[in-house]
Amino acid sequence: MSLNFTLTSPEFKDGDRVDSSYQSDQDNQSPALIWQNAPATTQSFAIACHDPDAPTGGAGWWHWMAINIPPSVTELKRDTGAQNGQHLPAGTRQLRNDTGTLGYSGFYPPVGDPPHRYIFTVYALDTDKIDVPADASTSMTGFMVNAHTIAKTSITVYYGR
Repeated sequence: MSLNFTLTSPEFKDGDRVDSSYQSDQDNQSPALIWQNAPATTQSFAIACHDPDAPTGGAGWWHWMAINIPPSVTELKRDTGAQNGQHLPAGTRQLRNDTGTLGYSGFYPPVGDPPHRYIFTVYALDTDKIDVPADASTSMTGFMVNAHTIAKTSITVYYGR
């Protein structure tokens, strides 16, 4: 694993509490993300956003997963995760999030819950393509991503309503 592999965002810092513009019924746009110092052997990247605090009986809530991001890509602009996929790097594929739609889904924790953690993770992979069926779940795809991970880096933000 690369100890220097880092993920940042020009929109927030690790540990920040974000405002309601990140709520799913507001802007609902994936944030800009930048990563650096991936291992030289990286053949592709995957990205995920997960809320482990969602009241789902332990599974958490998948807000976003994209796979097969080319190894030359080290930055995603705001709204790259749009449902229509128009801003994705060539060859990149988005999976269904836990709302059942393709692409990014913003935050929407239950009213009154303590702020939830939203963890954005970039995975450096030892394969150029994660090949899963069109109807693959995000959890199954995450299993495949983890099986090919050579390094990963995360940033966590908090949001509550």
